[in-house]
Amino acid sequence: MNATALLLLAATAVAGPMLQHRRVPGWLAPTLVAALAGSAAVFAAAGSAVGGFGIGATLTITVLAAALGGLPAAPAAFRIAGRRDLRIVENDRGPLRGGRIIGVFERTAIAVTVLAGWPEGIVVVLGIKGLARYPELREPETHASEQFIIGTFASVLWALAVAGIGRGMSS
Repeated sequence: MNATALLLLAATAVAGPMLQHRRVPGWLAPTLVAALAGSAAVFAAAGSAVGGFGIGATLTITVLAAALGGLPAAPAAFRIAGRRDLRIVENDRGPLRGGRIIGVFERTAIAVTVLAGWPEGIVVVLGIKGLARYPELREPETHASEQFIIGTFASVLWALAVAGIGRGMSS
């Protein structure tokens, strides 16, 4: 069961970036990565705790799935929120440039803090991100604060869900 869960998490990590640059319907990428991660959670729940080499593999694959599998999360959240400037956001030319790569770092840091048993680290990650983006968030005409909140919330929820799968498998 654990091997299947790890394979599904690895597929989640691969599917996120692969589907970002393909001409696929906007709903397909988030649906597929969510289905892969959900399936991994089912298999992980049915298995027992991993040990030895499996712990290292589980933690590594979990962080990759959280960081890369979460790439479709923010664009999907923008679609659900009804953002009209979604095309700008997906091309990373919106008011918050660099959001895609910052999201990867954010999801990585959140997954690592949860897997390390230090959930307080989430506050540190979000605090640093908020301080770094503060000047851009103060401009009301760009809707940057709305983009920041929606993107961060989607990204954090994805990272927590995937890290929860890995934490459940490794403990």
